[in-house]
Amino acid sequence: GKAVLVVGCIDGNEPAGIAIVRALEQLKPPTGIDLWLLPVLNPDGLAAGTLGDAHGVDLNRNFPYGWRYLGGTGTFDSGPRPLSEAESRAAYRLILRIKPRLSIWFHQHLAVVDDSQGSQALERRFARLVGLPAEPLTDYPGSVASWENHHFPGTTAFVTELHAGSLSAAQAARYAHAVFDIAASLR
Repeated sequence: GKAVLVVGCIDGNEPAGIAIVRALEQLKPPTGIDLWLLPVLNPDGLAAGTLGDAHGVDLNRNFPYGWRYLGGTGTFDSGPRPLSEAESRAAYRLILRIKPRLSIWFHQHLAVVDDSQGSQALERRFARLVGLPAEPLTDYPGSVASWENHHFPGTTAFVTELHAGSLSAAQAARYAHAVFDIAASLR
């Protein structure tokens, strides 16, 4: 089947996407879809309520494509080199292994679907289904979606920024069904 990856939480202080992954776990994927679910990529950050991992590194600045050193803490700490963090290396190896046709990375608090690098048709359709605007977000150095889109041409990896706060069960189910809707349309 076509691999689809959904990551609920890469930034520890942005956990609302975990509810979407949990909702997806309860549903049967469309025929021909191999669904890969990663509720939390950053367990240390989630436990501490911080964006960065246990070393203070923003995992979404730690991937090889366009990586550059960004000092500081939290949002702008890229780590000392690409894939310096165990979590980034684990995600990198998983992605290389399964070669997802579609990856959705959940973040918070901007309430927007990133409409910038992958299939704009898929990104815009997902945005309509979940009731968020589709707008281009800044392409930061070392981001996982940028790396995926450049490493696997013809595939789509994108960020969905959820609203602040948690999701209700109904909201999580709406996102889960939207994931399946766009996954079923993959060629």
